[in-house]
Amino acid sequence: MRRFALTGAAVFDGDSLRDGVAVLLNGVRIEAVLPEDQLARDVPRMTLDGGTLCPGFVDLQVNGGGGVLFNDGPDVATLARMAQAHAGLGATTILPTLITDTPDKTAAAIDAVAGALAQNMPGIGGLHLEGPHLALTRKGAHDPARIRPMQPDDLALLLDAARRLPVLIVTLAPESVTDAQIAALAQAGVVVSLGHSDCSFDQAQTAFAAGAQMVTHLFNAMSPLGHRAPGLVGAALTAKGVASGVIADLVHVQAASLQVALAADAARGGLFLVSDAMAPAGSDMTTFTLTGQQVLRAQGTLRLADGTLAGADLDLARALRNLLALGVPLVQALTMATRRPAQAAGLTGAGTLHAGCAADILHLNDRLELQAVWQRGRVIPLSPR
Repeated sequence: MRRFALTGAAVFDGDSLRDGVAVLLNGVRIEAVLPEDQLARDVPRMTLDGGTLCPGFVDLQVNGGGGVLFNDGPDVATLARMAQAHAGLGATTILPTLITDTPDKTAAAIDAVAGALAQNMPGIGGLHLEGPHLALTRKGAHDPARIRPMQPDDLALLLDAARRLPVLIVTLAPESVTDAQIAALAQAGVVVSLGHSDCSFDQAQTAFAAGAQMVTHLFNAMSPLGHRAPGLVGAALTAKGVASGVIADLVHVQAASLQVALAADAARGGLFLVSDAMAPAGSDMTTFTLTGQQVLRAQGTLRLADGTLAGADLDLARALRNLLALGVPLVQALTMATRRPAQAAGLTGAGTLHAGCAADILHLNDRLELQAVWQRGRVIPLSPR
């Protein structure tokens, strides 16, 4: 692995955007981010034609990619294919996400991520378990036959997973768990995220007090914001210290609703971007099967035959462009795809460009289109969109 510097582009380091700055890579790490005129003359340079250098995107909700779905094959080979596809879309750190499934499948997913991490697989940051402890009334595309309340054996499995994995997010509905179970998970280091829930504002507040600290795909599959019943949306946008993922494809969340959420979140800085990507991400496939149901890819969406959204046909670069079209400042949009999700999940060293961090770097042109990806200092081929 060689030592070289990237120059010629503005640099967003996770906090601020600067011109005239170089990013010095040394093998798999960033050696320094410094003014270009302070670079030693003998350091090889790759001079870019404008645009922006930023940290690799951090995507906390990735169900599949590269033509495969994690639920269909919760093993190390599937994770490698997903990670490669998403790196080619700019997400150099992902949390593979298993949606509601059997206890055996959940155990296999935990083992797979532990195995990938033991191999130091690039791109895999931990695991996101979305279900099965959800509300049937807000099941979305999840298999209702597999949704169930949390039992002692389920809790034991999750606590063991928390010991084995550096990052574990568990999406659950307050209606399907007890406050004591939420507290036990949080105390073990699990990031408890509320989602697929019909809970009231007060129930959500109680869950936050017990230790929940995140909300999964804000607005989608949850009790809505009403003027006398704020629901989970209202709780998410007012609770201190709570982060919320949002699918900014302008389909899952209409533009005006997204603007309302952004305005409500302005002083909190809790919103971050997720793709909720499925098997087609980074591939040309047009249909796939999700828990026995056919999903069609058309017009930028993934839908079941009855029209139910089943994940998103989205990458974070397009989500960024959507935010900018709504008037979101570039620094805020970039933060929502990099530093914020990394901090929300506790992914140390991801989402920033600072000395000692992994050399996971993107080059975006002035239209925020992906031009190049370096993951641990290596050039990654771009994936189909």
